Amino acid sequence: MGALGRNDRCPCGSGLKVKRCCGVRTGPSEAELAKAFLAVQARTAAPTFLGWDEEDLGELWDRLFDLPLRHLCLLVALPDLLTPEIDRLRQAVAADDPEGVGAALLPVLARHDTPQVRARIARGVCVLRDSGDIEPDVAAAALVDLAGPSGVLVKASLLHSAAVAVGVERTPAGLVLASH
Repeated sequence: MGALGRNDRCPCGSGLKVKRCCGVRTGPSEAELAKAFLAVQARTAAPTFLGWDEEDLGELWDRLFDLPLRHLCLLVALPDLLTPEIDRLRQAVAADDPEGVGAALLPVLARHDTPQVRARIARGVCVLRDSGDIEPDVAAAALVDLAGPSGVLVKASLLHSAAVAVGVERTPAGLVLASH
């Protein structure tokens, strides 16, 4: 039996065509919606930097690394079931091994740096900016970074998440988690 075409009747028995039934998604995917959200946020934030010199921009981007320490919503949620990649990152962070962290971070980023994760962090940045907990220029830099290829904030978020998970850093609320 051949593959079903869009105009064939759905095998579920509903009587509808496949194109209008069972699991056929229409519209943009979650990743496409996340990318669009990030693009709008970056486009709105970018004019903040008109007239800034390179040195000031560099200092602002450096401040992004500590941004995840401001609130839990800016940390990437690590899965409960540890993958070998995340375990290697946690071990390198716990051992304070910069070379090991650098090597372990790339595979974790490949798996966890998604448009959806970036959009979740961007929403957190927007909430914290609107509540006055993050300076507008730092929030603008974060939103531009999250929409771009560099991913400084995502990397920082993953590193801080791993450090909190192994008890090397405190949570933004000041708690120290017991490592397991």
